Parts: sequence; C-alpha cells; structure tokens
Amino acid sequence: MFTGIVEELGEVVAVEDLGDASRFRLRGPVVTEDAKHGDSIAVNGVCLTVVDTADGEFTADVMAETLNRSSLGALTAGSRVNLERPMALGGRLGGHLVQGHVDGTGTIMGRTPAEHWEIVKIALPAALSRYVVEKGSITVDGVSLTVVEAADDYFTISLIPTTLALTTLGIKQPGDPVNLEVDVLAKYVERLLGRGSADLNDIEEIKEMDR
Repeated sequence: MFTGIVEELGEVVAVEDLGDASRFRLRGPVVTEDAKHGDSIAVNGVCLTVVDTADGEFTADVMAETLNRSSLGALTAGSRVNLERPMALGGRLGGHLVQGHVDGTGTIMGRTPAEHWEIVKIALPAALSRYVVEKGSITVDGVSLTVVEAADDYFTISLIPTTLALTTLGIKQPGDPVNLEVDVLAKYVERLLGRGSADLNDIEEIKEMDR
C-alpha cells in the first residue's frame, strides 16, 4: 500500500526485452537504501517487485499484463520516473490509500501555467469517469492529487511548485501518457451497492415464491 507521495525522481537505466515481459533496471538511491529482494517499489504508480539491488539501483521484472495496462512499456533508458516505497504501518498518511494497481492510462491534453501553480488537463477513459469526482482523490503516475474539475472525458489537476519540481508531472507534455489509479474505496462502494441491490431482488423473489 502506498500514499501517492513521491519520494524520489528516479531514472530508467536499462530495459531488457524478455519477449512476453521486460526487465527494468532503475536508479533510485533513496528508495533502495533499505530495499531488498521481494520488496515493493511503485514506479510511476505501478507496484513492482524488487528482484535485486546494487549501488543505488534496482531491477524489476514487468509482465505483459502490466505493460499492456500501463504506460511502463513506453519507458526507455534515460526516462525519468516517480518512485515511492510502501507506507509503513503507524506512519503518517500524507496522500490517500494507493494500491499501485493501475486502472488505465490517460493522456495529457494541455497545460495552463499560472503565477504559482499549473493546471493540467488529462483525458479520462470512459470506464473510469464514474470514479472521478470534483475534490476527490486520483493518482497520476503515482502522485496523489486532488481533482479540480471532473468531466465525462477529462479531469484537471492543479500542481504546486514542489510537485512540478520533484515529479515527472513537471516535464510531461501534451500527448504524453500517464498512469491512472482511481480511489479504491469508490470501487468497493460501487460493488457493495450493486450486491445490495441484488440481495434485495433475491429477497423479493423468495417472498413471491412463498405466496
């Protein structure tokens, strides 16, 4: 479990094509200082398992499912990435609950700079639209953010100077893809409400049979 508070702006050192998967080697001295084999590190919001670490770098195997459902397949040597270690139990929850399980990808539609912040407009897949609400939380490339405007096919976020300087969102340009993870609580609520409706229907059917 993550919080969406990026710890480090890392870099892809190498990408090895394994046919139906890829092996990434990434540089991140901060996130690897206590990392070991089997630990998790979020890369642009995608939870990856550490294979090994050495000299401030770590390797991770990325299977086809992850490459198909996220923007990691577009990364090459030299690409900058957002890195975050899992949250520690008992620590502060600075962002919101983030699983590192990408729900889909969006595309940067435009950027509108202001004096002290920048508004970024991102295309929103139709399947995710119902989970995104004004003032709600969303994770973009692993960064926990508050939705400013929520439309059917896009949403906007407001980025402060710290986020612009310390994450990849400061260098993403219109047309660039981003990983999106919606609030998991919204998905659970939707599922439970759907199941509740089904349960009520079952009860009504039983009543009809008893009459």
